[in-house]
Amino acid sequence: MNNFSLQRKEIEKIYGKISPFELKDKLIGLAEESKESGTHSLLDAGRGNPNWIAATPREAFFTFGQFAIEESRRVWSENDLAGMPKREGISERFIEFVKNHQDAPGIDLLSKMINYGVTVKGFKADNWIHELADGIIGDNYPQPDRMLRHIESVVNDYLIQELCYNEPLEGKFNVFAVEGATAGMCYIFDSLIANNILSKGDKIALMAPIFTPYLEIPHLPRYNFDVVKVLADETDENGNRIWQYSSSEMDKLKDPDIKALFIVNPSNPASIAMKHETINYLKHIVDNYNSDLMIISDDVYGTFVDDFRSIMADLPYNTIGVYSYSKYFGVTGWRLGTIALYEKNVFDKLLREQDEDRKERARRRYSGISTDPDSIPFIDRIVADSRQVALNHTAGLSTPQQVQMAFFSLFAIIDRENKYKQLTNSICRRRKKLLFDGLGLDLRKDPFDASYYTQFDLLEWASHNYDDEFADYLQNNYKPVDILLRLAEQSSIVLLSSSGFDGPEWSIRISLANLNDESYPKIGQVLRKILGDYVAEWNESQNS
Repeated sequence: MNNFSLQRKEIEKIYGKISPFELKDKLIGLAEESKESGTHSLLDAGRGNPNWIAATPREAFFTFGQFAIEESRRVWSENDLAGMPKREGISERFIEFVKNHQDAPGIDLLSKMINYGVTVKGFKADNWIHELADGIIGDNYPQPDRMLRHIESVVNDYLIQELCYNEPLEGKFNVFAVEGATAGMCYIFDSLIANNILSKGDKIALMAPIFTPYLEIPHLPRYNFDVVKVLADETDENGNRIWQYSSSEMDKLKDPDIKALFIVNPSNPASIAMKHETINYLKHIVDNYNSDLMIISDDVYGTFVDDFRSIMADLPYNTIGVYSYSKYFGVTGWRLGTIALYEKNVFDKLLREQDEDRKERARRRYSGISTDPDSIPFIDRIVADSRQVALNHTAGLSTPQQVQMAFFSLFAIIDRENKYKQLTNSICRRRKKLLFDGLGLDLRKDPFDASYYTQFDLLEWASHNYDDEFADYLQNNYKPVDILLRLAEQSSIVLLSSSGFDGPEWSIRISLANLNDESYPKIGQVLRKILGDYVAEWNESQNS
């Protein structure tokens, strides 16, 4: 048996038993072999890494880095060695730097970003510019460890703009800069357990389908939660899934034993934002049935939906918001994310209401970082827990990463006409149209569609284009992995199964962000051919 056949058998054996992302690596190996023996190139639409970057804020970042180096050498310059930037007079020296570098990449944006801090935020110029200069050099531990003060303020402005639709709230969000949304997710799970807000065996809810780690983490021995799934079961007039949640599914959350709800909004893999009526109904449930419900909302795809509104905006008291810059700005390698928690929140309330035994355990845990452990808010406990408490003094995202995060935030804030957002969103929507053109299908308009991914359900397609008998034929004679194998073998195309996200078993996820435009009609055409092969096989079986 050759290596190609061995790989195929291995994939068939492990399908449904491991994460779709791990399975994808196996499919890539199969597709690579197919590519070497044919004329087609590898097309990996299985992962959500975009193939664009936000260039101008990076140019501003690297130009500002040159200023920071000059500031360091001004203090002490001895061959390869330099000193640490000084605060006094740095704003005047920055103005002089801009005058002398009018042609430097990103200099106009850099000037506007600094000006935003001084004129709009009211920062003292020396303090603001020094925080950025010292931060980009990275010569100090993050201080405060949760987030640098000026940077937290501008990142908060960005989150309000993009996730709360610019609606001012009575209070403010406290933000913890983390190594991407995945790190934020891990930190939150750990702190909920460490503070006995959640305990092993507690009942939690997941809005499904959902990003695979949310399905896997609750079942780890450390947590072993009792998981209730709230399913996106709504369909349109033609019986097609629209990836929204019916009232009957949402009603599951009326159970006061459900202590926490985990959401990816817009969803993954469907890439659809929760409609306003559902958010309002969730608010009704929280207000009337489950007031202490803890909501963790991952909003990484929010910028790809027009006028997106996070659950943080409507239920700030109950919600921790997790956000990553990775998709919108093309910075998966930078690992930039945030945890945002409203200053008045249910997590702190639950800590205050704990019995004396649980409070005493927390006191022992945090006694090394405070003489009054009871007063440490939950957001700062997450920071401490991220470094096993004992290393709290070294917690925090690296300062150069925080400066880059600030630059991306300011870039979006200054872009009043949303030119960058319109560009990135149009890329995803254009590619989805090209994909469906290749499939020979009409594209349904949906105002809640982020179009970062799309799902294609073979059984849904089979039933609507032929009949249930053909759909039954597929189910009885093939496994869902068959289409993934055919795509990899015949055309070196790698896609993910949606079943790994707790989606429909015969559905596949296609990333619309990470390949060039011309790849998507090809993927559609290949899928269409494979579907035609299934039909031909079915017709042959009918006539035999």
